Amino acid sequence: MSPLGLVELADEEFEVHGVRLNRYATNWAFYLGHHHAYRREPGEALMTFNYVKALTDFNLAFCYNRGVTFRAAPAYSHIVPALLNRVWETDNNKPQVIREIAQQGAVSGDMFVKVAYEDPWTDPAGNPHPGRVRILPLNSSFVFPEWHPHDRDRLIRVKIKYRFWTTSLEGTRQVMTYTEIIDDQWIEEYINDDLIDRRPNALGTIPIAYAPNITVSGSPWGLSDVNDLIPLNRQYNETATQIADIIAYHAAPVTIITGAKASNLEKGPRKVWGGLPKDAQVFNLENGVDLSGPLSFMDLLKRAMHEMAGVPETALGQVQPISNTSGVALSIEWLPATNKRDAKLVNMTALLKRINELVLRTLFLFEPDSMLYNPDTDGIIEPGQPEFIDPTDPLVYRTECVWPDAMPTDQLIKLNEVQARMALGLESKRGALRELGTEFPDEKMQEIFKELVEDAKEQGALDVINAYISAAIVELTGMNPDGSPPEQPNTSPQSGSSNSNPAGPAPRKPNPGPMRSELQQIIGAQESQVASDIVTQAFGTKLPQRRNPDADK
Repeated sequence: MSPLGLVELADEEFEVHGVRLNRYATNWAFYLGHHHAYRREPGEALMTFNYVKALTDFNLAFCYNRGVTFRAAPAYSHIVPALLNRVWETDNNKPQVIREIAQQGAVSGDMFVKVAYEDPWTDPAGNPHPGRVRILPLNSSFVFPEWHPHDRDRLIRVKIKYRFWTTSLEGTRQVMTYTEIIDDQWIEEYINDDLIDRRPNALGTIPIAYAPNITVSGSPWGLSDVNDLIPLNRQYNETATQIADIIAYHAAPVTIITGAKASNLEKGPRKVWGGLPKDAQVFNLENGVDLSGPLSFMDLLKRAMHEMAGVPETALGQVQPISNTSGVALSIEWLPATNKRDAKLVNMTALLKRINELVLRTLFLFEPDSMLYNPDTDGIIEPGQPEFIDPTDPLVYRTECVWPDAMPTDQLIKLNEVQARMALGLESKRGALRELGTEFPDEKMQEIFKELVEDAKEQGALDVINAYISAAIVELTGMNPDGSPPEQPNTSPQSGSSNSNPAGPAPRKPNPGPMRSELQQIIGAQESQVASDIVTQAFGTKLPQRRNPDADK
């Protein structure tokens, strides 16, 4: 429960939280492999198969390894997702934080997360470090919450208490107890019951989010993934230890000697005993125990653990034949794991929404500039969307969690499905990008458009170069690039024509029709810019760069 042992609890704390803390201690002991409360003599087997950890880790990977993305209300979809992405990806390590939160929930049954702001600072080398919003998963054993007596969703007061090592003024190492008490108005910090700091809670709410791993009706606490596995895993280890003792006995059986002295007989392989008395007998004590029964019992226990955990027996690396099993059949086979994932994601989604709300409130409090739209870091602003965030608008803090499918999917089949829906007009390009896992489809669409524009300019530059090369070939050789003679202008006079120009009148460009002068100016400017870009791309204006000959040394 604590790296330094149990924290010292008052009588009231132990009365309210003692059972919960004992449950945490047992769950973490089995998860970490401490399955036996006794030790055997050196050389005697003590078998430990940690299926509690193996099955729990598989459920964690199955539920959360594909990650999660966040969406905001349409009115703030150009600012809020970028802010959340900055906090989760830059200020924190998103996969690691979610993994740690989920691990606490899977083993303890309860998940507590604290949101705090770290002020800017400069390290001894003079390197500045900007301020950041920290997302801190808490050890459930260190948190003592107090809920409203009639509303379990409302926290009134939270106490965080744990032990830590420190150095005294005399230079000796000693253990101290840290306590932090948080409510809506004040934050107090204690060291060994001595008040060291008391400050107002500027956020106005307790910056701690809570959610159970799996909800238990009528209880404020959650249900862990290891509760049903512990007794089965304990019995499995005890049976395995007994079987190991039987095998060890047959490897080194007991030798019985009658009518002779054992001290006169040399022990070891390839030894021959002779000169024994007439009535002496030497034989090994044999045990005719059939191990098929204990082994079948162990198979039963292991199958029961898989059923309790909702994990298929083939999920832990067992060899299975490759077949053409359909996706529907695989989904049915993995239905228990999928059902458990759905039950866990309900509470994890609610927890992440609360964390996102605390993150945004903390960011707006300590970095007010983040409420303004920044085209360099935020998304694409659409008409009608505001250029700044109103922190009193509840829509700002309303986010959604998008969890990708946990089952493996064939990307080619997925692409064909999306393409078919788009061909029928049932899906848009942005929707297709979301289906394929793109977190920011608007930015991806803009990136694709810019790439198409650059490709068109490059193709135009290539066409200009080809035209100049063709003109040069005609001028030098008098022949077209394909070897045919150039076309000669028609100089014969037209019958009945009074025009003196032998080539006839110059062709006239088609009249595009009336157009407003403002639109003509815009199009003219765009045409000039495009022409300039094509010429620059074709012939270039940059000087050639010189490679440093020492760069490869």
